[in-house]
Amino acid sequence: MLLDANIKAQLDQYLQLLESDIMLKVSAGEDKVSRDMLSLVDELATMSSRIKVEKAELERTPSFSVNRIGEDTGVTFAGVPLGHEFTSLVLALLQVSGRAPKVDQKVIDQIKNIKGEYKFESYISLSCHNCPDVVQALNLMSILNNGISHTMIDGAAYKEEVESKDIMAVPTVYLNGEEFGSGRMTIEEILNKLGSGPDAAEFADKDPYDVLVVGGGPAGASAAIYAARKGIRTGIVAERFGGQVMDTMGIENFISVKKTEGPKLVASLEEHVKDYGIDVMNLVRARSLKKKDLVELELDNGAVLKSKTVILSTGARWRNVGVPGEAEFKNKGVAYCPHCDGPLFEGKRVAVIGGGNSGVEAAIDLAGIVNHVTVFEYMPELKADAVLQERLNSLPNVTVVKNAQTKEITGTDKVNGITYIDRETEEEKHVELEGVFVQIGLVPNTDWLGDDVERTRMGEIVVDKHGATNIPGVFAAGDCTDSAYKQIIISMGSGATAALGAFDYLIRN
Repeated sequence: MLLDANIKAQLDQYLQLLESDIMLKVSAGEDKVSRDMLSLVDELATMSSRIKVEKAELERTPSFSVNRIGEDTGVTFAGVPLGHEFTSLVLALLQVSGRAPKVDQKVIDQIKNIKGEYKFESYISLSCHNCPDVVQALNLMSILNNGISHTMIDGAAYKEEVESKDIMAVPTVYLNGEEFGSGRMTIEEILNKLGSGPDAAEFADKDPYDVLVVGGGPAGASAAIYAARKGIRTGIVAERFGGQVMDTMGIENFISVKKTEGPKLVASLEEHVKDYGIDVMNLVRARSLKKKDLVELELDNGAVLKSKTVILSTGARWRNVGVPGEAEFKNKGVAYCPHCDGPLFEGKRVAVIGGGNSGVEAAIDLAGIVNHVTVFEYMPELKADAVLQERLNSLPNVTVVKNAQTKEITGTDKVNGITYIDRETEEEKHVELEGVFVQIGLVPNTDWLGDDVERTRMGEIVVDKHGATNIPGVFAAGDCTDSAYKQIIISMGSGATAALGAFDYLIRN
């Protein structure tokens, strides 16, 4: 029995929603993964009379495909989709059976209008919280368009294939045999990458807003909701709704919610925003901001949006070390998400650059998977909380190197080590390893603003207690500002403050 009683009870409820018969075509061998996969498929078939099973020759063994009777849908699982991918399996069963997906009709139309042959392959790990979004998006595209197919490949089940392609980050997506992208991607982002993204013409007839929010993270969502509650015309422009929170796994300091995950919190934020009729413009990037009679926001696609007030909540991104080898070996040994990419380094030697809370937490997580972790800290002491340092120091396969200035991440086609300078002795040293996780904090997404908006030397937007910037009618909130602490709950509060500040500005002007 592969599924425990709890999961089976949940699954039983979902399988009752199947709308037509489906066929699972199975290609299995004698190995353990094949046996587990057969066990899963057999359990599914015994739980619903709508699920049929037949043996087949598929491209990979072990794997199974989910099909309509008499028709291949192009949805294949190479491996056993449990862990974070169990939801992907359930959704594939329901959607292949004819259950309508919960996506906008506009997105469905975009998928159906794609012409040509697209063979997608996604390499994932079952512990990756970013992977299901990609798997579910590509599965849905395959179900809705006969020219598209998708195979989810569990990296742990296909180690040789993963190593032969030098895949060192998940999810990594291939399209027609060529690398297409890596990291979390929504269905809209994938369509955008295929050239089906928002066109400037879509924005041509939009009336000026009372409040236009730039950025869709916690600060932006909070600002938009507070503005819309005042009954004024509100819009959000977001490069990716949810922002950095989409890549956050465990959230345990969001007061009143003991524990949640980033994607769950973002889904709740999106639902809340939609309740207020806010004009959400996702997958569009701001290019420049000008103050005229109204504030004008130019987008990357050439469109210009106008608003009486603007709230900047563009957040922050992982800070790069900025040494030779970092950009060259990104996803070839250089990684930024230990939860997602850690399993790909099982049994290998890795480094974590950064001795703050995020760096030490990453090292503790990785120590349970990899052979050895070396933590590099620039300062004479680690900056992480004492409780985390205590846990780190108790681990037998962790070495901490302090006073270490990273000079270069070395490698040929992938990472093979780090060269650093011992700041105490000024001696140059080298450590051989296969992976580097960069955890040195954040840099604000404000480069596009030019010199008009006042910023600190770190690039953070300077705001007053009302969230106002130096430009009348322009406000800012969250991690892109000079707020003392970068936390989800603080971003939300500052978003509310900026919206109330903007409303007050509108009343007085």
